[in-house]
Amino acid sequence: MNATRRSFLKRLGLAAGALGVGAAWLRLEAAAPGRKKPRTGHRAPVMVSTWNHGLAANAAGFEALARGGSALDMIEAGARIVEADPTGTSVGLGGMPDRDGHVTLDACVMDHLGRAGSVCFVQGVLHPLSLARRVMEDTPHVILAGAGAERFARECGMPVVDLLTPASRTAWEEWRKTSDYRPVINIENHDTIGLLALDREGRLAGGCTTSGLAFKMHGRVGDSPIIGAGLFVDPEVGAATATGLGEAVLRTVGSFLVVELMRQGASPEAACKEAVRRIIDRMPVADLQVGYLALDPEGRAAGHAIHPGFNYAATTEAESRLIDAGHG
Repeated sequence: MNATRRSFLKRLGLAAGALGVGAAWLRLEAAAPGRKKPRTGHRAPVMVSTWNHGLAANAAGFEALARGGSALDMIEAGARIVEADPTGTSVGLGGMPDRDGHVTLDACVMDHLGRAGSVCFVQGVLHPLSLARRVMEDTPHVILAGAGAERFARECGMPVVDLLTPASRTAWEEWRKTSDYRPVINIENHDTIGLLALDREGRLAGGCTTSGLAFKMHGRVGDSPIIGAGLFVDPEVGAATATGLGEAVLRTVGSFLVVELMRQGASPEAACKEAVRRIIDRMPVADLQVGYLALDPEGRAAGHAIHPGFNYAATTEAESRLIDAGHG
Protein backbone atom coordinates (compact mmCIF):
# COMPACT_ATOMS: atom_id res chain seq x y z
CA MET A 1 0.00 0.00 0.00
CA ASN A 2 1.52 3.34 -0.99
CA ALA A 3 1.97 6.31 1.35
CA THR A 4 -0.88 8.28 -0.24
CA ARG A 5 -3.35 5.45 0.28
CA ARG A 6 -2.18 4.81 3.87
CA SER A 7 -2.61 8.50 4.68
CA PHE A 8 -6.05 8.58 3.05
CA LEU A 9 -7.20 5.48 4.95
CA LYS A 10 -5.89 6.87 8.23
CA ARG A 11 -7.68 10.19 7.77
CA LEU A 12 -10.93 8.53 6.74
CA GLY A 13 -10.70 6.06 9.61
CA LEU A 14 -10.30 8.86 12.13
CA ALA A 15 -13.29 10.65 10.61
CA ALA A 16 -15.41 7.52 10.84
CA GLY A 17 -14.45 7.09 14.47
CA ALA A 18 -15.34 10.68 15.27
CA LEU A 19 -18.75 10.15 13.74
CA GLY A 20 -19.25 6.99 15.77
CA VAL A 21 -19.93 4.81 12.76
CA GLY A 22 -18.46 1.43 11.89
CA ALA A 23 -15.91 1.59 9.06
CA ALA A 24 -16.60 -1.81 7.51
CA TRP A 25 -14.27 -1.10 4.63
CA LEU A 26 -11.37 -0.74 7.11
CA ARG A 27 -12.08 -4.23 8.37
CA LEU A 28 -12.10 -5.48 4.79
CA GLU A 29 -8.79 -3.74 4.12
CA ALA A 30 -7.24 -5.33 7.19
CA ALA A 31 -8.59 -8.76 6.26
CA ALA A 32 -7.38 -8.61 2.66
CA PRO A 33 -3.92 -10.19 3.23
CA GLY A 34 -5.49 -13.36 4.59
CA ARG A 35 -7.96 -13.98 1.79
CA LYS A 36 -7.59 -16.81 -0.68
CA LYS A 37 -5.01 -16.03 -3.30
CA PRO A 38 -5.55 -16.70 -7.01
CA ARG A 39 -3.71 -19.42 -8.85
CA THR A 40 -0.45 -18.09 -10.16
CA GLY A 41 2.58 -19.53 -11.88
CA HIS A 42 4.18 -19.26 -15.27
CA ARG A 43 1.74 -18.74 -18.14
CA ALA A 44 2.07 -17.78 -21.78
CA PRO A 45 0.77 -14.19 -21.76
CA VAL A 46 -2.42 -13.42 -23.67
CA MET A 47 -4.34 -10.20 -24.30
CA VAL A 48 -7.73 -9.89 -25.97
CA SER A 49 -9.61 -6.67 -26.73
CA THR A 50 -12.86 -5.86 -28.47
CA TRP A 51 -13.05 -4.56 -32.03
CA ASN A 52 -10.38 -3.54 -34.56
CA HIS A 53 -8.81 -0.96 -32.27
CA GLY A 54 -7.93 -3.88 -30.02
CA LEU A 55 -4.92 -4.64 -32.22
CA ALA A 56 -3.20 -1.37 -31.32
CA ALA A 57 -4.31 -1.71 -27.71
CA ASN A 58 -2.88 -5.21 -27.42
CA ALA A 59 0.41 -4.12 -28.97
CA ALA A 60 0.73 -1.43 -26.32
CA GLY A 61 -0.17 -3.95 -23.65
CA PHE A 62 2.61 -6.30 -24.68
CA GLU A 63 5.06 -3.39 -24.73
CA ALA A 64 4.10 -2.73 -21.11
CA LEU A 65 4.61 -6.40 -20.32
CA ALA A 66 8.07 -6.31 -21.91
CA ARG A 67 8.98 -3.44 -19.59
CA GLY A 68 8.19 -5.64 -16.60
CA GLY A 69 4.54 -4.70 -16.26
CA SER A 70 1.68 -6.77 -14.90
CA ALA A 71 -1.61 -7.75 -16.50
CA LEU A 72 -3.12 -4.57 -15.06
CA ASP A 73 -0.33 -2.51 -16.62
CA MET A 74 -1.13 -4.20 -19.95
CA ILE A 75 -4.77 -3.16 -19.61
CA GLU A 76 -3.96 0.44 -18.78
CA ALA A 77 -1.39 0.81 -21.56
CA GLY A 78 -3.79 -0.58 -24.14
CA ALA A 79 -6.66 1.61 -23.04
CA ARG A 80 -4.58 4.78 -23.18
CA ILE A 81 -3.81 4.21 -26.87
CA VAL A 82 -7.49 4.05 -27.81
CA GLU A 83 -8.60 6.80 -25.43
CA ALA A 84 -6.13 9.25 -27.03
CA ASP A 85 -6.97 8.38 -30.65
CA PRO A 86 -8.94 11.31 -32.14
CA THR A 87 -10.04 9.24 -35.13
CA GLY A 88 -12.19 6.96 -32.98
CA THR A 89 -15.79 7.94 -32.32
CA SER A 90 -16.69 5.73 -29.39
CA VAL A 91 -13.87 6.03 -26.84
CA GLY A 92 -12.26 9.11 -25.28
CA LEU A 93 -10.90 11.90 -27.46
CA GLY A 94 -13.15 12.39 -30.47
CA GLY A 95 -15.92 10.29 -28.97
CA MET A 96 -19.40 11.32 -30.01
CA PRO A 97 -21.04 13.69 -27.51
CA ASP A 98 -24.40 13.40 -25.83
CA ARG A 99 -27.39 15.28 -27.22
CA ASP A 100 -26.28 18.42 -25.35
CA GLY A 101 -22.84 18.37 -26.96
CA HIS A 102 -20.85 17.03 -24.00
CA VAL A 103 -18.43 14.08 -24.25
CA THR A 104 -18.98 12.02 -21.11
CA LEU A 105 -16.84 9.03 -20.24
CA ASP A 106 -17.16 5.78 -18.29
CA ALA A 107 -14.38 3.33 -17.38
CA CYS A 108 -13.47 0.60 -14.94
CA VAL A 109 -10.70 -1.85 -14.05
CA MET A 110 -10.35 -5.06 -12.05
CA ASP A 111 -7.15 -6.80 -11.06
CA HIS A 112 -5.92 -10.27 -10.10
CA LEU A 113 -6.93 -9.77 -6.47
CA GLY A 114 -10.53 -8.99 -7.40
CA ARG A 115 -10.11 -5.29 -6.58
CA ALA A 116 -12.11 -2.85 -8.68
CA GLY A 117 -12.16 0.82 -9.56
CA SER A 118 -14.59 2.78 -11.69
CA VAL A 119 -15.49 6.26 -12.87
CA CYS A 120 -18.65 7.34 -14.64
CA PHE A 121 -20.15 10.47 -16.19
CA VAL A 122 -16.69 12.07 -16.32
CA GLN A 123 -15.88 15.03 -18.56
CA GLY A 124 -12.55 16.51 -19.61
CA VAL A 125 -10.40 13.52 -18.60
CA LEU A 126 -8.27 12.09 -21.39
CA HIS A 127 -7.59 8.75 -19.68
CA PRO A 128 -10.58 7.69 -17.59
CA LEU A 129 -9.34 4.11 -17.21
CA SER A 130 -6.16 5.42 -15.55
CA LEU A 131 -8.40 7.44 -13.25
CA ALA A 132 -10.43 4.31 -12.45
CA ARG A 133 -7.18 2.58 -11.52
CA ARG A 134 -6.33 5.43 -9.15
CA VAL A 135 -9.77 5.07 -7.55
CA MET A 136 -9.01 1.37 -7.00
CA GLU A 137 -5.48 1.83 -5.69
CA ASP A 138 -5.59 5.17 -3.87
CA THR A 139 -9.07 5.38 -2.33
CA PRO A 140 -11.29 3.05 -0.28
CA HIS A 141 -14.05 3.36 -2.89
CA VAL A 142 -15.03 1.50 -6.04
CA ILE A 143 -16.93 4.16 -8.01
CA LEU A 144 -16.52 7.92 -8.31
CA ALA A 145 -18.94 9.86 -10.51
CA GLY A 146 -19.25 13.17 -12.29
CA ALA A 147 -17.80 16.26 -10.67
CA GLY A 148 -16.35 14.25 -7.78
CA ALA A 149 -14.41 12.02 -10.15
CA GLU A 150 -13.24 15.07 -12.09
CA ARG A 151 -12.02 16.71 -8.88
CA PHE A 152 -10.11 13.55 -7.99
CA ALA A 153 -8.54 13.58 -11.47
CA ARG A 154 -7.25 17.11 -10.85
CA GLU A 155 -5.91 16.05 -7.45
CA CYS A 156 -4.06 13.24 -9.24
CA GLY A 157 -2.49 15.77 -11.60
CA MET A 158 -4.51 14.80 -14.66
CA PRO A 159 -5.02 17.82 -16.94
CA VAL A 160 -8.46 18.98 -18.08
CA VAL A 161 -8.80 18.54 -21.85
CA ASP A 162 -11.45 19.29 -24.47
CA LEU A 163 -12.53 15.91 -25.84
CA LEU A 164 -14.80 17.34 -28.54
CA THR A 165 -12.86 17.37 -31.82
CA PRO A 166 -13.86 19.34 -34.93
CA ALA A 167 -15.14 16.12 -36.51
CA SER A 168 -17.27 15.10 -33.53
CA ARG A 169 -18.61 18.64 -33.15
CA THR A 170 -19.63 18.67 -36.83
CA ALA A 171 -21.37 15.31 -36.44
CA TRP A 172 -23.27 16.59 -33.40
CA GLU A 173 -24.34 19.78 -35.17
CA GLU A 174 -25.57 17.73 -38.13
CA TRP A 175 -27.51 15.42 -35.80
CA ARG A 176 -29.18 18.40 -34.11
CA LYS A 177 -30.92 19.30 -37.36
CA THR A 178 -33.30 16.38 -36.87
CA SER A 179 -32.36 15.01 -33.40
CA ASP A 180 -33.33 11.60 -34.75
CA TYR A 181 -31.85 8.94 -32.49
CA ARG A 182 -31.55 5.62 -34.32
CA PRO A 183 -28.51 3.58 -33.26
CA VAL A 184 -27.07 1.29 -35.94
CA ILE A 185 -25.74 -2.04 -34.70
CA ASN A 186 -21.99 -2.59 -35.04
CA ILE A 187 -21.56 1.16 -35.60
CA GLU A 188 -23.17 3.14 -32.80
CA ASN A 189 -23.62 0.05 -30.66
CA HIS A 190 -19.92 -0.82 -30.41
CA ASP A 191 -19.36 1.94 -27.92
CA THR A 192 -16.67 0.30 -25.79
CA ILE A 193 -13.24 -1.20 -25.81
CA GLY A 194 -13.09 -4.05 -23.35
CA LEU A 195 -9.64 -5.45 -22.57
CA LEU A 196 -8.63 -8.68 -20.80
CA ALA A 197 -5.07 -9.80 -20.07
CA LEU A 198 -3.17 -12.72 -18.56
CA ASP A 199 0.48 -12.13 -17.70
CA ARG A 200 3.42 -14.50 -17.23
CA GLU A 201 2.70 -14.86 -13.52
CA GLY A 202 -0.82 -16.09 -14.20
CA ARG A 203 -2.42 -12.83 -13.10
CA LEU A 204 -5.68 -11.80 -14.77
CA ALA A 205 -6.91 -8.22 -15.18
CA GLY A 206 -9.51 -6.41 -17.20
CA GLY A 207 -10.78 -2.98 -18.13
CA CYS A 208 -13.42 -1.08 -20.08
CA THR A 209 -13.41 2.48 -21.37
CA THR A 210 -15.97 4.31 -23.48
CA SER A 211 -17.62 7.58 -24.40
CA GLY A 212 -20.92 5.75 -24.62
CA LEU A 213 -23.68 5.93 -27.15
CA ALA A 214 -23.65 8.86 -29.55
CA PHE A 215 -26.24 11.56 -28.72
CA LYS A 216 -27.42 9.82 -25.55
CA MET A 217 -29.36 11.77 -22.91
CA HIS A 218 -27.13 13.92 -20.74
CA GLY A 219 -26.34 11.92 -17.61
CA ARG A 220 -26.75 8.49 -19.18
CA VAL A 221 -24.37 5.85 -17.83
CA GLY A 222 -24.00 2.50 -19.57
CA ASP A 223 -22.66 -0.86 -18.51
CA SER A 224 -18.96 -0.09 -18.87
CA PRO A 225 -18.29 1.33 -15.38
CA ILE A 226 -20.57 -1.12 -13.59
CA ILE A 227 -18.69 -4.04 -12.07
CA GLY A 228 -20.40 -7.27 -13.10
CA ALA A 229 -22.07 -5.71 -16.14
CA GLY A 230 -19.40 -4.33 -18.46
CA LEU A 231 -16.55 -6.17 -16.74
CA PHE A 232 -15.91 -8.89 -14.20
CA VAL A 233 -12.69 -10.60 -13.17
CA ASP A 234 -12.50 -13.60 -10.86
CA PRO A 235 -8.83 -14.52 -10.52
CA GLU A 236 -9.66 -18.16 -9.89
CA VAL A 237 -12.11 -18.57 -12.76
CA GLY A 238 -11.65 -16.04 -15.55
CA ALA A 239 -12.54 -12.62 -16.85
CA ALA A 240 -15.25 -11.26 -19.13
CA THR A 241 -16.15 -7.96 -20.73
CA ALA A 242 -19.07 -6.70 -22.77
CA THR A 243 -19.58 -4.38 -25.70
CA GLY A 244 -22.71 -3.13 -27.37
CA LEU A 245 -25.90 -1.62 -26.01
CA GLY A 246 -25.21 -1.16 -22.33
CA GLU A 247 -28.83 -1.21 -21.23
CA ALA A 248 -29.16 -4.85 -22.31
CA VAL A 249 -25.93 -5.81 -20.54
CA LEU A 250 -27.01 -4.03 -17.36
CA ARG A 251 -30.36 -5.81 -17.28
CA THR A 252 -28.67 -9.22 -17.37
CA VAL A 253 -25.48 -8.43 -15.39
CA GLY A 254 -23.76 -9.96 -18.37
CA SER A 255 -20.05 -10.15 -17.55
CA PHE A 256 -20.67 -11.59 -14.10
CA LEU A 257 -22.97 -14.14 -15.71
CA VAL A 258 -20.24 -15.20 -18.15
CA VAL A 259 -17.70 -15.69 -15.36
CA GLU A 260 -20.20 -17.50 -13.15
CA LEU A 261 -20.99 -19.91 -15.98
CA MET A 262 -17.26 -20.51 -16.35
CA ARG A 263 -17.12 -21.26 -12.62
CA GLN A 264 -19.74 -23.94 -13.20
CA GLY A 265 -17.55 -25.56 -15.86
CA ALA A 266 -18.52 -23.83 -19.11
CA SER A 267 -15.79 -22.94 -21.58
CA PRO A 268 -15.29 -19.25 -22.41
CA GLU A 269 -17.10 -19.79 -25.70
CA ALA A 270 -20.07 -21.63 -24.16
CA ALA A 271 -20.37 -19.05 -21.37
CA CYS A 272 -20.44 -16.10 -23.79
CA LYS A 273 -22.97 -17.89 -25.97
CA GLU A 274 -25.30 -18.53 -23.02
CA ALA A 275 -25.07 -14.92 -21.86
CA VAL A 276 -26.06 -13.80 -25.36
CA ARG A 277 -28.95 -16.27 -25.37
CA ARG A 278 -30.32 -14.73 -22.16
CA ILE A 279 -30.65 -11.39 -23.95
CA ILE A 280 -32.14 -12.92 -27.09
CA ASP A 281 -34.75 -14.77 -25.01
CA ARG A 282 -35.81 -11.69 -23.04
CA MET A 283 -35.57 -8.69 -25.36
CA PRO A 284 -36.35 -7.66 -28.94
CA VAL A 285 -32.93 -7.77 -30.58
CA ALA A 286 -33.48 -6.85 -34.25
CA ASP A 287 -31.79 -3.48 -33.71
CA LEU A 288 -29.72 -4.46 -30.71
CA GLN A 289 -26.14 -5.74 -30.63
CA VAL A 290 -24.24 -7.08 -27.62
CA GLY A 291 -21.01 -9.02 -27.68
CA TYR A 292 -19.15 -10.76 -24.86
CA LEU A 293 -15.47 -11.62 -24.65
CA ALA A 294 -13.98 -14.00 -22.07
CA LEU A 295 -10.54 -15.21 -21.01
CA ASP A 296 -9.71 -18.00 -18.55
CA PRO A 297 -6.60 -18.55 -16.38
CA GLU A 298 -5.21 -21.01 -18.91
CA GLY A 299 -5.22 -18.37 -21.64
CA ARG A 300 -8.24 -19.67 -23.56
CA ALA A 301 -10.36 -16.87 -25.03
CA ALA A 302 -13.61 -16.64 -26.97
CA GLY A 303 -16.33 -14.19 -27.92
CA HIS A 304 -19.96 -14.36 -28.97
CA ALA A 305 -22.55 -11.77 -30.06
CA ILE A 306 -26.21 -11.45 -30.93
CA HIS A 307 -25.58 -10.52 -34.57
CA PRO A 308 -22.69 -10.95 -37.00
CA GLY A 309 -20.07 -8.22 -37.10
CA PHE A 310 -18.50 -8.40 -33.64
CA ASN A 311 -14.79 -9.14 -33.68
CA TYR A 312 -11.94 -9.02 -31.21
CA ALA A 313 -8.16 -8.81 -31.27
CA ALA A 314 -6.23 -11.74 -29.78
CA THR A 315 -2.52 -11.34 -29.11
CA THR A 316 0.18 -13.67 -27.84
CA GLU A 317 3.95 -13.42 -28.02
CA ALA A 318 3.77 -15.35 -31.29
CA GLU A 319 0.99 -13.54 -33.16
CA SER A 320 -1.76 -10.94 -33.17
CA ARG A 321 -4.95 -11.30 -35.17
CA LEU A 322 -8.56 -10.27 -35.45
CA ILE A 323 -11.13 -12.99 -34.82
CA ASP A 324 -14.76 -12.89 -35.91
CA ALA A 325 -16.88 -13.94 -32.96
CA GLY A 326 -19.73 -16.40 -33.21
CA HIS A 327 -23.27 -15.05 -33.15
CA GLY A 328 -26.88 -15.94 -32.49
